[in-house]
Amino acid sequence: MVIDLNSDLGEGFGAWFSGDDEALLNVVTSANVACGFHAGDPSVLRRVTEQATERGVVIGAQVGYRDLAGFGRRFIDMDPHELVNDVIYQIAALDGFARVAGSKVRYVKPHGALYNAVVSHEEQAAAVVEAVRRYDPRLPLLGLPESQLLRQAEEAGLSTVPESFADRAYGPDGKLVSRREPGAVLHEPDEVVKRSVRMATDGTVTAIDETVITVRPRSLCVHGDTRGAVELARRVREALTEAGVEVRPFV
Repeated sequence: MVIDLNSDLGEGFGAWFSGDDEALLNVVTSANVACGFHAGDPSVLRRVTEQATERGVVIGAQVGYRDLAGFGRRFIDMDPHELVNDVIYQIAALDGFARVAGSKVRYVKPHGALYNAVVSHEEQAAAVVEAVRRYDPRLPLLGLPESQLLRQAEEAGLSTVPESFADRAYGPDGKLVSRREPGAVLHEPDEVVKRSVRMATDGTVTAIDETVITVRPRSLCVHGDTRGAVELARRVREALTEAGVEVRPFV
């Protein structure tokens, strides 16, 4: 059994910081780095890509809507052509800093509202797929199993990586529960660790209505901005290893 452990990093901007990127980079195997639209600025991008490269952590472009004020968590009904261009712009910006650091962008993952939109929004999913195909068709796309994003990516000949979330609640349809709903983010460490091991070994998770759904992730996400994120990520990784799961990058 093998699984990747990823986290959203580089989500500061100017004088504002979110999460302990440096500490998390000692735990995770892949870093979803904000590319400047929902968070991140040139100095943040350079710092995180350098730290990730030093630690051998794989760098991924976390692309989102142009929405700093809303942290990319508000849906934007964009023209698909504009969304293609925005995604290309973000990948290229991060890839530039990654190359300066001696690495490169190795995969792409949508962020926030865009992540949720491309689960079922066909046009926006197609736009993200087109952007990746045009920038570098060798880049895998990370997303929810059975989503429009992964389905269209596979049809376009791109590599796909299904992921699950250690600390997010699921609905019976396999989608993430909206952050506006109570209980959307899980904070009990023992529960998060237990469900993480279950998802990695059994490929299932219990939804909010007690329905058991199939996930079979190749990558597991631990959010970097939740309370006690660093210690929680450490506990998840240790528990996975103890359960006989090899934790390493998917690329």
